[in-house]
Amino acid sequence: MVALSVGTWAGAALIVDRRTSVEMFFGMLGPLAVVSATWALTEWFYRQRPAELTSLMLGLFLLKAIFFAGYVAIMLRVARFRPVPFVGSFTAYFIGLYLMEALYLKRLFSERSR
Repeated sequence: MVALSVGTWAGAALIVDRRTSVEMFFGMLGPLAVVSATWALTEWFYRQRPAELTSLMLGLFLLKAIFFAGYVAIMLRVARFRPVPFVGSFTAYFIGLYLMEALYLKRLFSERSR
């Protein structure tokens, strides 16, 4: 997950200017950090207390919504990133990483049912 994200950003950074590559990097960084952390926590929690996973995931959903709202606001208002490169990168990585997480969850749940 991390290698793929950094690799795709590095490839894109080669063809855009420095400012755009920085904005794209931070568009990738927020979703990558959150998905990596929540995936590790979810996997550990599922192996320890699978019956309580839904409650954990609901709580994490609420925390992530608050975090992402603040993250995007700070990047656009405080860091003064241009919306198109930052939001485009953020959206692409957000969707891609959450798709990966969904596939990991499917695999995790199918391992347990065997």
